[in-house]
Amino acid sequence: MFTESTEAAPVARKRNLTPSYLKHKNGNARAVWTDSAGIRQYRTLPGVYASKESLEAFGRLQLEIATSPAVAVANLDRITVNEVLAAYYEHAERYYADEHGKPTKELGCMKAATKPVRELYGEIPADQFGPVALKAVRQSMVNAGLCRSLVNRRTDRVKRVFKWAASEELIPATVFEALRTLAGLRRGKTEARESEPVKPVADAVVDATLPHLPPHVRGIIEVMRHTGMRPSEVCRMTLAQIDRTGDTWVYRPTSHKTAHHGKTRAVPIGPNARAVILAHLQGRSLDPSEPLFSPRRQREERFATMRANRKSKVQPSQTDRKKAKPKKMPREHYSQESITHAVSAAAKKANVEHWHPYQLRHAYGTRVRKEHGLEAAQVLLGHARADVTQVYAERNTALAVEVAAKIG
Repeated sequence: MFTESTEAAPVARKRNLTPSYLKHKNGNARAVWTDSAGIRQYRTLPGVYASKESLEAFGRLQLEIATSPAVAVANLDRITVNEVLAAYYEHAERYYADEHGKPTKELGCMKAATKPVRELYGEIPADQFGPVALKAVRQSMVNAGLCRSLVNRRTDRVKRVFKWAASEELIPATVFEALRTLAGLRRGKTEARESEPVKPVADAVVDATLPHLPPHVRGIIEVMRHTGMRPSEVCRMTLAQIDRTGDTWVYRPTSHKTAHHGKTRAVPIGPNARAVILAHLQGRSLDPSEPLFSPRRQREERFATMRANRKSKVQPSQTDRKKAKPKKMPREHYSQESITHAVSAAAKKANVEHWHPYQLRHAYGTRVRKEHGLEAAQVLLGHARADVTQVYAERNTALAVEVAAKIG
């Protein structure tokens, strides 16, 4: 009788991109390696085996692969669009990573943008992917119902992939230059729909939603409401990053949207936001490096409350039901997606219109601009300015602290 095997599947061996220097049967030297796709690659080197010429060529190849791993992906005379994309993804996983080495949201955006490229033109030679092909990819996005601005952003991301490939000499530079000639879709000149502008959320809607949110998520929403921070900035906020020496605290996140441009971010925390944080800290003992708001602690606190409110006696088998090695555990900090989901569910329970956390930032910016002017709004929201100097940035921070002390 046939029985299904329970043996674990063998773990795939990690590919070694380091080439080997070998002697061919004709006496010439050649380099052999396995690329990240598992394909065996060969390159004939100039000169016979062990000659100075072949060793120098092998040394150059090692340096090229070490600095540009895409060189090891395929032979350039037959590289396909899929191979270019595979090489770019490997580069993007390192390039679009935070200070902890974890991929940022941009990596997912790049993969979403290039998905129709893979599906429509993945198998063709990369040097044959031109403006007509890119226009067809763009039309597939329009047919999928994406708005005009998103289609333009995704099309630009596709161009960015081929720009990188040209810089790595995977494709001729003329391929990227040709793709650049395709202009973006213009308002009123395309069948693509226009996106709805993000509007501020009304205070009454937020007030009705708050009671239906978990305590930690409610704290995040209230801090956003009083500071105009981005969701990702609040989710990763720790006590160690907050300067609490003055009356108005200043939060300086180590990771933020414009950090890779060398920009600094200083978020003044006024009395209202400070009161929310202090109320959240009451009765809790946190390490300065821990996130203030954590789904893992939220879960532990919820279980502790359930145990404290239990009326019946706890059975011995239920005293500790923790798994030794659970497959899934809550993360240490919230993500923007989890906050959005929680707000959506709470708004439905409160029977109010759907809204998302980023609308709090728009509401804050609208209020600041109306009451204190455009400059104050730009500073408090942390918008980058290309023409500011360091002295101007310091003056802006002082202005931000002053305004936050009044309305934060």
